[in-house]
Amino acid sequence: MFDTLLIANRGEIAARVIRSARAMGLRTVAVYSEADRDALHVVLADDAVCIGGAAPGESYLRGDRIIEAALATGAGAIHPGYGFLSENPDFVEAVAAAGLVFVGPSADAIRAMGLKDAAKAAMEAAGVPVVPGYHGSNQEPARLEVEAAGIGYPVMIKAVAGGGGKGMRIVETPEAFIDALESCKAEARTAFGNDAVLIEKFIQSPRHIELQVFGDSHGNVIHLGERDCSLQRRHQKVIEEAPAPGMTQDVRAVMGAAACKAAAAIKYVGAGTVEFIVDGAGPPRADGFWFMEMNTRLQVEHPVTEAITGQDLVEWQLRVAMGEALPLRQEEVTLTGHAVEARLYAEDPATGFLPSTGRLHHLRFSDALRVDSGVRAGDRVSPHYDPMVAKLIAHGPNRSTAIEKLRAGLAGTQVIGPATNRDFLHGLAGDAGFMAGDVDTGLIARRGDALVASPAPQVSDWAAAIIAAAGLWEEGLWEQGFALWDRPFQAVTLARDGAEIRCRYRALGPACIEIDTPDGPVLAQRDGSFWHIDGQRLPPATVAGGQVAVFGPAAQRWDIPDPLARAGADAAPKGAALAPMPGVVRAVLVIAGQVVQAGDRLAVLEAMKMEHSLTASHDAIVAEILVTEGAQVEAGTALVRLEEKESAT
Repeated sequence: MFDTLLIANRGEIAARVIRSARAMGLRTVAVYSEADRDALHVVLADDAVCIGGAAPGESYLRGDRIIEAALATGAGAIHPGYGFLSENPDFVEAVAAAGLVFVGPSADAIRAMGLKDAAKAAMEAAGVPVVPGYHGSNQEPARLEVEAAGIGYPVMIKAVAGGGGKGMRIVETPEAFIDALESCKAEARTAFGNDAVLIEKFIQSPRHIELQVFGDSHGNVIHLGERDCSLQRRHQKVIEEAPAPGMTQDVRAVMGAAACKAAAAIKYVGAGTVEFIVDGAGPPRADGFWFMEMNTRLQVEHPVTEAITGQDLVEWQLRVAMGEALPLRQEEVTLTGHAVEARLYAEDPATGFLPSTGRLHHLRFSDALRVDSGVRAGDRVSPHYDPMVAKLIAHGPNRSTAIEKLRAGLAGTQVIGPATNRDFLHGLAGDAGFMAGDVDTGLIARRGDALVASPAPQVSDWAAAIIAAAGLWEEGLWEQGFALWDRPFQAVTLARDGAEIRCRYRALGPACIEIDTPDGPVLAQRDGSFWHIDGQRLPPATVAGGQVAVFGPAAQRWDIPDPLARAGADAAPKGAALAPMPGVVRAVLVIAGQVVQAGDRLAVLEAMKMEHSLTASHDAIVAEILVTEGAQVEAGTALVRLEEKESAT
């Protein structure tokens, strides 16, 4: 038993664990980096300890400092959350050596599932179906090429130590194999320090269905149903749901038994997820699924399982870590309704989903959703960590109701500050194929252009923006300026896509405005707290952080220009390649005087756990290198200056 829990993580999962632990009467301890000093999880915990600098390697990945913090604060157990040290067996052993309880599986169980090739071999020996492939130790390219031919194209090359979509290549033909292999190995060496790969048959139209499993120290292993995580972008999950569309009770029983067999084979204790690749050509079949990997931790998407089972999985984790038996037997697990989760990220779909940073000037969520978040209005999205703003979870009596509830909740989500994927998620949740349950891991790639398209603002959007920018939205402001005679036109200036638009408005009465929008004049009238045009209520609009935003199904944003800021608008060197976000310059790939062509890589910037290549926008000559490798830069910093070939000769 323990009465104090330290959470070795940050953000929404740390806040999530703290809430369940405190509901159980446990005292909670947070750890934080210097960048997270005022973070939500720090505020929620009973105690908090700073463990180092902003970079994860200086704080959240320092297992020694985390253990020291636990001992210093009287914690008896450590919950790792997910990411960081959650699947690090050396950390698990260090926790035990310090006399503390690790809330999760044993180091041996983590190691058993840590490398994809060894895990697949173990599962095959345990009788769990695995995808046909080569998982051997011979890594000679010629041998791997022969194995791929024997499996049959298309094949998937995977780094054995891979994760998060890195170190994976789909190869359609024998001629493309060697180039794909070299590329995959190079990426694996950089990302994981291990370039070993395995080769598998690539399943056409695959679905990603995972089973939530739980084991205890008394030898019990059960599952709590499945989740469908097929909606992915570049192998990263975007929307998850439970149960899986088209799943039958018979197929669930077969898949569940296989998942429990996988967990029992490694004497698993705690929460885990067994992931299967499923043939998407039709509904799930009892002979159409294969083991992919096991995540030996709590998953990001666990709330959808909580919604349909009515169970608190974090509480289960803590009770199992205290030595208790699982609270339910398999036959007692019931699934009710349907749940869908969307991951709201600070990223910009218009720029290829580049992470976005900055202050959250305004943040509001729909009361109809469960919201798991680690940030509040006024917080900053840091370049040092994952850019998740929140997980939005909808639960309903059936799938269509849950999806409509999620779409309504997304439409009601308001963010001003960093760009987000809010509109992308709203469009994806409304995709005809997804709504019909016709899902596979390639859906987003097929629909990509349509899902990231940004609709032009409507007349109602312009009117709402002008009213808000003029300060006339809130009750009481309008009456202060009303007079019995006609008012002259007044103006507000809005900026969008580098262009400024001067918009006019004037009062026609105590609750009526004439507005000249770029799409023509309209009359707006107020009824109580709402403005209307032709009897239709205008979407809500808010001004914050120098922006005005209108929140309809698609959010529309304009800058409110600051005359003092215009003077610095042209400060960047001409022809410069600019950092799209704050980050660390990991590599400068060119030298002064070098001739480059459009698309050539100039530098590599690391931000938010990802690497981003800056490329030449046109044929040019490198005139000047403006940064050094290892430098920390802000968004908009000039990294490399280019000159036209003619001007350089």
